Amino acid sequence: MKHVFLLILLCHVSSAGKIVKHSLKFIFTASSGVPDFPEFVAAGVVDDILSGYCDSNKKIVEPKQDWVNRLFEDDPQHFELYTTECSEKPLFFKARINNLKQRFNQSGGVHVLQRMSGCEWDDETGEVNGFNKYGYDGEDFISFDLKTLTWINLKPQAVTTKLRWDTDKARIKYNENYLTEIFPEWLKKYVAYGNSSLQRKDLPSVSLLQKTPSSPVSCHATGFYPDSALMFWRKDGEQLHKDVDHGEILPNHDGSFQMSVDLNLSSVTPEDWRRYDCVFQLSGVKNDIVTKLDKAEIRTNWGKTGN
Repeated sequence: MKHVFLLILLCHVSSAGKIVKHSLKFIFTASSGVPDFPEFVAAGVVDDILSGYCDSNKKIVEPKQDWVNRLFEDDPQHFELYTTECSEKPLFFKARINNLKQRFNQSGGVHVLQRMSGCEWDDETGEVNGFNKYGYDGEDFISFDLKTLTWINLKPQAVTTKLRWDTDKARIKYNENYLTEIFPEWLKKYVAYGNSSLQRKDLPSVSLLQKTPSSPVSCHATGFYPDSALMFWRKDGEQLHKDVDHGEILPNHDGSFQMSVDLNLSSVTPEDWRRYDCVFQLSGVKNDIVTKLDKAEIRTNWGKTGN
């Protein structure tokens, strides 16, 4: 939650295997005491891709994907709905964060309230799971349980909120309707509109990098999409786990991703290098990208080591 602003911009997770689960997340963030940053930020995320955005400074809905523009052109009422939310939600969240600051006996400092609501939909089984949860200052605060149709307090200070919201039957019905009916309907619509981009498969360029002759060799892949990818080193066709350091999957500025995996060669003799290779696998793509460990292909600060 402390890094919520990064979450909004970089929200993505890694998954393995064929992607059949789609997700819709609405992330609302209210903050106080953060200089040069909007007091309210809202983000719509479809299949872990930022699709729409608004904040209390601009007060306009900003589509972040071409398919969202097409959706709004075809369905102006949908755009109007989001415009209304962008206008009304800042006041709602500002009042709520002020209430929480009083409850926690807080005055100055940086404080962040976040709500994440939405659903997941498995397009093979049809299973739908809705969620609605709040976090405050880096910790879970309260969440809605669809099975019992009650709120679960995750902090002692949330008990008062739970008791009040549990008696608000209109709120309960509202949440049930959105989490089980409206959000899944929207998600299916968004997936249909954004299918070409959400389901696209972009293969990366793979390079071997080394800072110094004694440094580990890094197998670096960049430009792939989606982020459901694996990369590892092999020796004689067997995956290595020793002397290997896996880096995180990171986003590029163009929406694609990059990753790297390092191999420590300090105990490997030059004649054994040919036994090693780096393998990149992208979910949904049949063929792997295999890069042989070749000294002539390793790029360093001074160019290819083979030159």
